[in-house]
Amino acid sequence: MNQVISLPLADPGTPVISSPTAYLRWVGKGQWRTLVVAICFGIVWLVSQALFPAAMGKAIDEGIIGGDTRSLLRWCAILVGLVTVSAFSGVLRHRYAVVNWMQGAFRSAQLVGHKAADTGEALTRAIPTGDVVATVSSDSMRIGGLYDMLARFAGSVVSYVVVALILIKASTPLGLVVLVGVPVLVGCLTFIVRPLQARQLAQREESGKLIGLGADTVAGLRVLRGIGGEQTFLSRYAVQSQSVREVGNRVAGYQAALDAAQVLLPGLFVLVVVWLGARFAIDGQITAGQLVAFYGYTAFLVIPLRNATEMVDRATRAHIGARKLTGVLAVQPDQVEAASTQPLPAGPARLHDPVSQVTIEPGQFTAVVSARPEDSAALADRLGRFGANETDVRLDGTRLADAPLADVRRRIVVSENEPRLFTGTLRDELDPWGEHDDATILEALSVASGDDVLEALPAGLDNEVEERGRAFSGGQRQRLALTRALLTGAETLVLVEPTSAVDAHTEARIAGRLTAARRGRTTVVMSASPLLLDQADHVVFLRDGKVAAAGPHDRLMTEHPDYRRTVVRGEED
Repeated sequence: MNQVISLPLADPGTPVISSPTAYLRWVGKGQWRTLVVAICFGIVWLVSQALFPAAMGKAIDEGIIGGDTRSLLRWCAILVGLVTVSAFSGVLRHRYAVVNWMQGAFRSAQLVGHKAADTGEALTRAIPTGDVVATVSSDSMRIGGLYDMLARFAGSVVSYVVVALILIKASTPLGLVVLVGVPVLVGCLTFIVRPLQARQLAQREESGKLIGLGADTVAGLRVLRGIGGEQTFLSRYAVQSQSVREVGNRVAGYQAALDAAQVLLPGLFVLVVVWLGARFAIDGQITAGQLVAFYGYTAFLVIPLRNATEMVDRATRAHIGARKLTGVLAVQPDQVEAASTQPLPAGPARLHDPVSQVTIEPGQFTAVVSARPEDSAALADRLGRFGANETDVRLDGTRLADAPLADVRRRIVVSENEPRLFTGTLRDELDPWGEHDDATILEALSVASGDDVLEALPAGLDNEVEERGRAFSGGQRQRLALTRALLTGAETLVLVEPTSAVDAHTEARIAGRLTAARRGRTTVVMSASPLLLDQADHVVFLRDGKVAAAGPHDRLMTEHPDYRRTVVRGEED
């Protein structure tokens, strides 16, 4: 009962995503211990309350009407004991209900986070960004809410059976009314729940579109301001916001009907039980104490009935959330581990890309120039085994696609041209695995000409990095990303436009220091910058994605007009 559960979970597990129901069942199995504890307390909590009327009825019949003071005191003591048990178990039931809610929600949110990290761009190609965000902010919470409700629902079912058995013992007709009436009332709710579920799903779809539109707008805010497009996107957001409002209004009508039914149907049922109990008391079929007990039961039965209707609502919401979440978890990454893998050759080796016919010699600083940046970026993806298409790049004859993916990632590191920074300390941002001391980190930062970035931070390496590194300029983010790539110590480092956002003086420093720092190791730079090209051991020029020329930068500038035009244009930019 005093077990400490750390959240987020160290390992959320491998989910079953064949259906929303299967996923919800899998989540429940993952936290079955706390669910069992919560259910036990939930049963004790409500059953003890269900016995209040029975104790009061006995106190009236045996103590007051019967004139037995000892019996009156005994039943009063029992009633006080039931109240104490109910209060104690209610507190613990609530505690474990919250624990179950948090476990279910955190497990689901973690799975989405891991899937996003595992699939990368494949996820956003398959599912809009807004839908992915909504699975964490909304759907995971709805899933957790189902397990929060389970303890109360289990207690309601058991207490309902207990009350029905007591009523049958006192009066068979009255007990049968309870046994049959409650399931009928809950069944009536399906006429409201089904259309409500359809409208909640529509609301979820529209909300996901709105979140995605907002995220896209914020991400491109600078560009929008540059071209004066804020008003256009504001209008689009307003239109989508109205769509969400309209769908929400349709949901509200059915939700209001369900809420009203949670009051109306139990109220009608209570009236029936009270009327029958009064008739039986008048006819002498039950005692005065039993009549008081029946009144108590009618008040108590509202609780399990409302819990049952709330369980239907929670299950509906959780099912919708699980459907969306399993859709996210079903997305496959661009690169999947082969069924049987081949080890990569040991030590530095030659990389060859059959698509472009580019060969990267080990231990050299190779620059790749292309009139179309998308061609060199695609080559970088193939060299690092990224992208939607399977790569045929070979490392000394071994296809990267046939090698263990972890080995490829360890030996070949690709740093993209749009670096992503995350929240945390700068030290953790630059050295996520904590493998290097401060001196090594500062040395790599100096190679990337990032000393001024560090000097501007009051806490140095312990300074907090804001979300997406928004406190840094584009050039600063680029240099921090280069530092992070250098600290990997990769055998082969592929850099895509690593200096496109810095000034010429900074770029010259980076070019010289990078060459010295990576001497003897394979470095590939996708860039048309003369400052970087002048430092390269070998330059490859691509035309239409194929090798058109190769050699030293100076010779290519003299002998190949297309190459010279590409580089000069890059210098002018």
